[in-house]
Amino acid sequence: MVKGYVRHKVADFDKWKMVYDQHDSTRKEYGCKKSEVFRNAQNPNEVLVVTEWDSKEQAAKFDSSASLKSAMQNAGVVSAPEFSFAE
Repeated sequence: MVKGYVRHKVADFDKWKMVYDQHDSTRKEYGCKKSEVFRNAQNPNEVLVVTEWDSKEQAAKFDSSASLKSAMQNAGVVSAPEFSFAE
């Protein structure tokens, strides 16, 4: 099992969350087993997403997908995403 971590800033959390929720089926198609969203207590437009995958390869494939890039753009992500993994 692998955990994926993505941190980035968004223009408007509510708009971002709506797009994130709509993208759930795509995450699952790539093999995502579980996802959780956290907001920074001092900056509610800074988001941490924690996902669970069977392999790092699945997570990396999703993280580099055109679908995710498009969704992030539509959701109003305003900083470069920071991706990391833990096993």
